[in-house]
Amino acid sequence: MKAVLLEGFGGVEVLQVGEVDRPVPGENQVLVKVMATSINRPDLVQREGKYPPPPGDSEILGLEVSGVIEEVGPGVVGWQKGERVISLVGGGGYAEYAVAYANHLMRIPESMSFEEAACVCESYITAFLNIFMIGEFRDGQTAILHGGGGGVNTAGIQLCRALAPSSKLIVTASPAKMERVKDLGANLVIDFTQTPDFTEVVKEFTNKKGVDLILDHVGAKYLVPNMNSLAYKGRLVIIGVTSGIKAELNLALMMVKRQSIIGSVLRSRPVSEKGEIVAEFTRRALPKFADRTIVPIVEKVFTLDEVADAHRMMEEDRHFGKIVMRIGR
Repeated sequence: MKAVLLEGFGGVEVLQVGEVDRPVPGENQVLVKVMATSINRPDLVQREGKYPPPPGDSEILGLEVSGVIEEVGPGVVGWQKGERVISLVGGGGYAEYAVAYANHLMRIPESMSFEEAACVCESYITAFLNIFMIGEFRDGQTAILHGGGGGVNTAGIQLCRALAPSSKLIVTASPAKMERVKDLGANLVIDFTQTPDFTEVVKEFTNKKGVDLILDHVGAKYLVPNMNSLAYKGRLVIIGVTSGIKAELNLALMMVKRQSIIGSVLRSRPVSEKGEIVAEFTRRALPKFADRTIVPIVEKVFTLDEVADAHRMMEEDRHFGKIVMRIGR
């Protein structure tokens, strides 16, 4: 089969399309003929040699697939060859075929294309997990979502509007993306290039109460303003550390306000745990895709041979929503 292979680690020049053996589904797995996948920030970090796949998962890039079941492995029940599915994968999405665990599969709603479906698993499940399952965000509460134009945050805005319609959303974004973020459903958009410390803006917007939840991928640089912006019993969920891993924390303030800091990753969780997350997402969120309440935002669709251009677009932050790569037909 064709797949994107890495010729060492580094920039986009290490991405090469080549031939490898088709994977074989193991116990409780299926083989998916991949129609589309998407580009995610961890793919770029793995390409640079800084984010290896979990033990036993494919070395090929790609954390999600949409496609058709080609083969059902031993022990799999409830799934048949020919069904349209989407799935999280620990690796292997940048290829014509990929293996996926049966308990990570979701059926693609009839209303969705393969390209739209390829956007769902990594970004929307990440947002759902950290905002609603871990962050315990509820309707009527207020949240800060950092990095408004990226896949996880645009997914987060859409999920909040669909599942917590009375919530208030504060989103940080670059100047070029502020209007689109506002149109997507943000109540307040902050230009992070002009307001790196957003504490006072948040206090004014919330009448000094602060916010109930913050979803952050920035890390060290934002720790102090994040904690200063949290309300009593507020939760800071950290899913990335693009600005660094070390910062000082006022423990006394955290104790008095009974605030929580929660670190979270999705890829390295046990298979069974990811299955539970997928099941909850299927129950609560997937119907919103089926009825088109949520429509994935696709910036551009590339082919497998254009993988370097797709990575370059993400590196240069020229996307809003998701970058998709079409593989099968």
